[in-house]
Amino acid sequence: MRGFSMASSCFKPFRLKKSKEKQLPTPFWKTQMNSELEKMEKKRFDSLESWSMILDSDNVETWEASSSSKEDKEEWSADLSQLFIGNKFASGAHSRIYRGIYKQRAVAVKMVRIPTHKEETRVLLEQQFKSEVALLSRLYHPNIVQFIAACKKPPVYCIITEYMSQGNLRMYLNKKEPYSLSTETILRLALDISHGMEYLHSQGVIHRDLKSNNLLLNDEMRVKVADFGTSCLETQCQELKGNKGTYRWMAPEMIKEKAYTRKVDVYSFGIVLWELTTALLPFQGMTPVQAAFAVAEKNERPPLPPSCQPALAHLIKRCWAANPSKRPDFTYIVSTLEKYDACVKEGLPLSSHSGLVSRNVILERLKGCVSTSSSIPVHA
Repeated sequence: MRGFSMASSCFKPFRLKKSKEKQLPTPFWKTQMNSELEKMEKKRFDSLESWSMILDSDNVETWEASSSSKEDKEEWSADLSQLFIGNKFASGAHSRIYRGIYKQRAVAVKMVRIPTHKEETRVLLEQQFKSEVALLSRLYHPNIVQFIAACKKPPVYCIITEYMSQGNLRMYLNKKEPYSLSTETILRLALDISHGMEYLHSQGVIHRDLKSNNLLLNDEMRVKVADFGTSCLETQCQELKGNKGTYRWMAPEMIKEKAYTRKVDVYSFGIVLWELTTALLPFQGMTPVQAAFAVAEKNERPPLPPSCQPALAHLIKRCWAANPSKRPDFTYIVSTLEKYDACVKEGLPLSSHSGLVSRNVILERLKGCVSTSSSIPVHA
């Protein structure tokens, strides 16, 4: 209990004194009043006390992650008396993510505030919450962020996951000089991501929003795939409506709202692999809509620098091919990256030249390091 007492001195518990601040009425038929209400809600949105006040209840409705059985309820429901909230470290349009301690363990607490006066947004956010909890609770892999618990007390829903101390991959890359990551580092990070995605697809799940912001780093600088709010089972994806990803990383078939498969994640991985080789933001200088138009209508891709390893460039081009059937699956990607990694550890080059010939064991080791062609067009 000593550790828990120390934790409580650093993190604020939910049981805070309720605010006596009066809420303005929400007459939805008056645009001006709605605008004022939204401003007030946004101001209160960042108040820890306002979150705590809403969740401070003896009748918190819990969300069973995989079914409605009593066993699952006991396994997955958050015990708010054991949850302490620290500083906010990330935010979105409708969510805030805080550091926390849950049952004496460092955690991240994602809180989603459901608007009561916007029906379409409310339905979408509730759908995303249900999807994220249902999927996360059934995923167990070292490269998938670990789900711990969840609860919902309208208008606030929360999801508790393991805490990833080093932030997201985009934050990491922003601190790096362009083109500064070593091949060894690129391959290590890319392997973590592709292992996680291979597992995700083996479970029949499409992420649909794979990007550097949704890839988290822990103390050991290992990557874990996170944020499953827009993910879905492959058999059900076409039936779901609403936001399906982020334009800079989105596959052309999804931008065009055509039928799509798990290969949309492979396309997004190609963009992420490009980020690793450059440390730059894809389509920098363009708005998200301009980037989407360039990809879908002009078949453009971020420019590959001359310094990019030819073998990696070849893999990137395959991943972001316009034709989904030409993109490899993650099992192939993992196998290829592992061969490249073995080459680096053996001190052997990653080359795209196909004329390399040898009669000894070096030839076998080089097979994975040699791309089949060096003349693949940039917009393959």
